[in-house]
Amino acid sequence: MSEGPEISFRDARRNELGKIIQLLADDPMGATRETSASVPDAQYIAAFDAIQVDPNNRLIVAVIGDEVVGCLQLTFIPGLSRNGATRGQIESVRIARHLRGRGVGQRFFEWTIEECRTHGCQMIQLTTDRSRKDAHRFYERLGFDATHDGMKLVF
Repeated sequence: MSEGPEISFRDARRNELGKIIQLLADDPMGATRETSASVPDAQYIAAFDAIQVDPNNRLIVAVIGDEVVGCLQLTFIPGLSRNGATRGQIESVRIARHLRGRGVGQRFFEWTIEECRTHGCQMIQLTTDRSRKDAHRFYERLGFDATHDGMKLVF
């Protein structure tokens, strides 16, 4: 495990939703997509509740002391391809700005990769915007390979 501050990883709690939204909004892309307010909008609450009751979805936080300093969504996708392989899908990754480059993200991913192994995943996949060059380098250092092009249809 990497050196750095004492950190733990666990499923998010509903009272942490505001902090998670702040993390998601704290970058140029997130600032245009997220609605950060002192009280989360009903849409965020409904999404959080849906994640909580879905056994194949987890909203995970990284915590130092009592402070939520990172988040990601981990989804387990059972499938028929690759001989019925289960995939781990990682989305909405954020680390608090003041901790970027200090090993928190690496430790978060080491923990998440182990969770995927424990869950029986045969692979892990993620998407990241083409403009996030630092994120691309980070994921490549962890062993991720850009093997596919992703496409989206946004409504």
